[in-house]
Amino acid sequence: MPCLNEVETLATCILKARHAIATLDVDGEIIVADNGSTDGSQAIAHELGARVVDVARKGYGNALIGGIAAARGRFVIMGDADDSYDFTAIGPLLERLRDGCDLVMGNRFMGGIQQGAMV
Repeated sequence: MPCLNEVETLATCILKARHAIATLDVDGEIIVADNGSTDGSQAIAHELGARVVDVARKGYGNALIGGIAAARGRFVIMGDADDSYDFTAIGPLLERLRDGCDLVMGNRFMGGIQQGAMV
């Protein structure tokens, strides 16, 4: 989870990811790739058992790269720390990865993007 000052939503995301890992009975880790948060996000991540990776180079892409580079697992499933992705819905993504897909992408917009959503 790339993270920059997500204190309001980070706990929800971590708890959803933990729930999915337990429900799917997978051996997984939760990584928070922190990009310089000043709001206490790191403490929340630590308290909830996530591994915090400090990414000094600023920018969303750098946070993604840093988190992915730190991952120890066979697969990496990424979602933002602002609760815009449903971490409890990773089962179908994981199935496709296990089937041999190199890349699987979900769509948080349920098949479409509303006018003005990306402004």
